[in-house]
Amino acid sequence: MIKILIVDDEKAICDLIDLNLSASGYLCTAVQDGLKAIEMIEKEQFDLILLDIMLPGVDGYDIMDYVRPLKVPVIFITAKHEVRDRVKGLKLGADDYLVKPFDVVELVARVEAVLRRYQKVQQIQTVGDVVVDMEARQVTRGGKPVVLTNKEFQLLVLFVTNKNVALFRESLYEKVWEEEYYGDSRTLDLHVQRLRRKLGWEHNLVAVYKVGYRLEVSQ
Repeated sequence: MIKILIVDDEKAICDLIDLNLSASGYLCTAVQDGLKAIEMIEKEQFDLILLDIMLPGVDGYDIMDYVRPLKVPVIFITAKHEVRDRVKGLKLGADDYLVKPFDVVELVARVEAVLRRYQKVQQIQTVGDVVVDMEARQVTRGGKPVVLTNKEFQLLVLFVTNKNVALFRESLYEKVWEEEYYGDSRTLDLHVQRLRRKLGWEHNLVAVYKVGYRLEVSQ
């Protein structure tokens, strides 16, 4: 399970982030001061750190200096909105910078984007009553096994690891069929139709005009 450390001196913000990321399947730990954050980083291995800048004890910039050699991705979450603050955070090695107040949906999307960049993917993905175990290559719907072909499963993995992202037809085809896309989408379309039917995703797996498909999931 992907482990995320949340560092913010406001407990309400920690609780909000924890609630939403936990609902997305992440294992979260939250602390409210810089020294405690460093203590947790020394004790445990995290896949991502969400880091405020203005903290008691040790500020976020100093924690970033400590974290950088560990190669752990960091997203700054802070009320400091000036361009110079963003530039400083990114130059220190942060992977992203989100200004408070923020939309939780955007936060989750940014977390997923950074984790994809580092190829850190949840091995078990849940969308409604559909559970995808990528390591075991097993899919259930409402607790019952769903039989998928190899190509259908590969497509499914691309959709569940890119929720709410429009994926281009050519990209889907070339990643799954491992050959160049020449504009004939019938094979891809048929596989998407079968996924919709088998998973009950008639309203979730939508066509995006002149682009491809998107798996729509409410946060």
